Amino acid sequence: MNVLIKSATILDEKSDFHNQTQDILVENGFITQIAKSLKNSHKYPEIAFENLHVSSGWFDSSVSFGEPGYEERETIANGLHVAGTSGFTDIALNANTNPVIDSHSDVSFVISKAVNSATNLHPIGALTKDSKGEDLAELYDMKSAGSIAFGDYKKPIENPNLIKIALQYASSFEGLVQSYPHESRVAASGVMNENIMSTQLGLKGLPALAEELQIARDLFILEYTEGKLHIPTISTAKSVALIREAKAKKLDVSCSVAIHNLKYKDECLTDFDTNFKVNPPLRTASDIEALIQGVKDGTIDMVTSDHNPIDIEYKKIEFDYAKNGTIGLESAFGALNTLFTTKKAVQLLTKGKSRFGLDTTSIKIGSKADLSLFNPSETYVFEDKHIRSKSKNSLFKGSKLKGTVYGIIANNTTSIAL
Repeated sequence: MNVLIKSATILDEKSDFHNQTQDILVENGFITQIAKSLKNSHKYPEIAFENLHVSSGWFDSSVSFGEPGYEERETIANGLHVAGTSGFTDIALNANTNPVIDSHSDVSFVISKAVNSATNLHPIGALTKDSKGEDLAELYDMKSAGSIAFGDYKKPIENPNLIKIALQYASSFEGLVQSYPHESRVAASGVMNENIMSTQLGLKGLPALAEELQIARDLFILEYTEGKLHIPTISTAKSVALIREAKAKKLDVSCSVAIHNLKYKDECLTDFDTNFKVNPPLRTASDIEALIQGVKDGTIDMVTSDHNPIDIEYKKIEFDYAKNGTIGLESAFGALNTLFTTKKAVQLLTKGKSRFGLDTTSIKIGSKADLSLFNPSETYVFEDKHIRSKSKNSLFKGSKLKGTVYGIIANNTTSIAL
C-alpha cells in the first residue's frame, strides 16, 4: 500500500517531528519520507482532511465483540472495521464469547478471523476453563498461540488460592494475569452504585466495598507471589489509593479505567436508561475526581472503551433485568478529548501497548506505518448515525463530544471512515 498524507500535524513525543505539520509518504506499509511539502511524483492516492492530525496507533485493552457464539451482537470482521474507523490499530479481545476462548485452538481461531485487517486483534485468553473460576485454563498454550493476557471477563476469581497459583505459574513465562475487581458476595444483586441515588430510585445498590475488597486481596497475593497483575476497569477513589500504595511498594501491577466511568455519575440513571447500566457501575463525583487525578499522575496506566455490544432484546427491558454493558469504540476519542487535552488523550490511547507486550512505534522515516488519523477540534452531538457497531447500546448518545476520527493506516492497508 502506497499513500501520501498531506499537511498532517504530528502528535508523537518520541518523534523528531512532534507538533509539526508535515507531509508523510507511506510506501509498502513503511514511512519513507517526512517533509514540509512532498511532490506526488508516483501519483499515489492522497489523504487530505480538514485539520488532520496523526499519532502512532491507538490501543484498547478491553474490547468485546461476540463472535464466536454471539454474532448477533457483533462479528469480528465488522468489529475490527469499527475499531479501525475509530482510530484503533490494536485491540485486546476479551474472552466474552461462547465457547469461551480458553485453549490454543480458540486463540488461533479468533486471530485467523482478523487476517488482512488494518486493526490487529490480540486475544485475552480466559484465566480459568470456561471462565468458571474453578481450574486454570491452558495458559502457556494460549500464550504460544498469541494470547497477550489471561482473565475471566467481568467474572471475579473467588478462590484466592487460584489467583495465587495463576500469578505464580504465569510469571514463569512472563504472562500477564487479569483479575476483575468484584467481590460477588458483597455485591450481591446490586445493579447500580450504592449511594443516595440508589435509595431514591429504589434500585439495589452495588457497594464500592465490593471492588475495593477484591483489589486489596489481590494486591496482598501479588506481593506474596511477586507476579504480574493487571486490574481492569477500576471505578472508586479507594481503588485508586490502593493501587497507588501498591506501586509505591514497587509491585508489578497495572490498572485501567473505562472512559464512561471518567465522564458520567450515577445521577445519570434517573431516567432508568439501561444503556447506563454498566459494570463497574457509574459512581459519584468524588470517585470521578479521584479517577481523573489517578489518570493524570500515572496511578491508572491506561483508559479503555470497555466496548461491549449487547443486542436490543437485553437492553429494552426493565432496568433490573437488563444486561450490563455499553459500546464505546466510536465515542472513545471524542469523549476522552472533552476530559483531557488532546496531547494527554493521545498519550492515554497509545500508552497500554508495552504493558501487554506489544510493539510500540514512532513516526519516523523507516518505521512501520502504524498511524491514527483524527481532527481534535470538531465538536458534535453523538447520535445513532455515528454508530457503526451492529449493536447500538451506547450511553454516549446525546452527549456533546469533541474530536472526530478519520481512520487508521496500519498493516500495509487503511481503514478510513467515509
